[in-house]
Amino acid sequence: MARTRKKDDRNLALIDALATLERDRGMPADTIFEALEAALGAAYPKTPGVTATHARIEIDRASGEIRVYEQEVNEDEETGEVEVLSENYVETPPELGRIAAQTAKHVIHQKLREAERQMAFEEYEDRTGEIVTGIVEQHDPRFVILNLGKAEAIMPYSEQIPRERYEIGDRVRAYIVEVREGRGPTIVVSRSHPGLVRKLFEIEVPEIQDGLVEIKAISREAGHRTKLAVASNDPNIDPVGACVGPKGTRVRAVVNELRGEKIDVVAFTDDPGRMISEALQPARVRGVSIDPETKTATVIVADRELSLAIGKEGQNARLAARLTGWRIDIKSESQRAAGEAAGGAFEPTAEGKRGRREAAVNEEGSSPSS
Repeated sequence: MARTRKKDDRNLALIDALATLERDRGMPADTIFEALEAALGAAYPKTPGVTATHARIEIDRASGEIRVYEQEVNEDEETGEVEVLSENYVETPPELGRIAAQTAKHVIHQKLREAERQMAFEEYEDRTGEIVTGIVEQHDPRFVILNLGKAEAIMPYSEQIPRERYEIGDRVRAYIVEVREGRGPTIVVSRSHPGLVRKLFEIEVPEIQDGLVEIKAISREAGHRTKLAVASNDPNIDPVGACVGPKGTRVRAVVNELRGEKIDVVAFTDDPGRMISEALQPARVRGVSIDPETKTATVIVADRELSLAIGKEGQNARLAARLTGWRIDIKSESQRAAGEAAGGAFEPTAEGKRGRREAAVNEEGSSPSS
């Protein structure tokens, strides 16, 4: 009698535990019951004294009582499919009760982990394109792991800012580029994506949040320089001034977050010539000649501005071309004069050749506002 009471108490304790899980963690008790029945069905043939090879286990949802039905089956050797021919109720072996207690712990732990992974996936699956803050948990040359609280994110080497160092415990802001479902959610984040700059400005500039200022295009070489084209939807608001902020406070906050990356904020315009002139800042452009058919622009700058317009290793011209979507050919005034004097047979200097080669790039790598 005492043994029966002990068994009943153990079964009722399991029922209470499952009810608590369902109430506090939102995990359906039936999900655990079904997993536990399947696990016990697989364990039953290995129970001492049992000769059956297959069995179906039922657990009473109210009392926790375990019922065993030994099965006679026909198994297809080629497909592995099992056909149940008959079932016979048998008394539950005492050993199965002990196995059930151990199995229940394992099943509950496993189902909790699965539920947590699913909840994490559901929380982040619609957050692609958002910024998250995480703590650096692990890093090596291939990737950085960020602890987001309920989930972890991975930042591959290709998504890191070149030469940016990460230490265990650092708080890092990153941009979610992808969320994949597998054994757990795989959240891929980036510090090099142009979207990170866009979101940082949205956080810092209230006019962008309110829709009064709009980011039209971004071109970025992470860790070095970003160009941002902005427009105003209110004639009384200067979009560049709004993004720069009083005494440069807003743009400085973004620069600090990107650890010193240079940012050029320019005014967007539908006029290609003016847009190209804006995009080549900080260089001052003397004139722009455009060819809409080939979408190529020839830009004239003062001799002393040529290196500034091209930028180090062609970076300024390359970013301007990506920002505008035009191929840009930069010439100094003296180079243009030499070309005109030769009757159009323009032969640039070595610096000019390098500038044209670096500047004449496609739109590849640009980040339009759409």
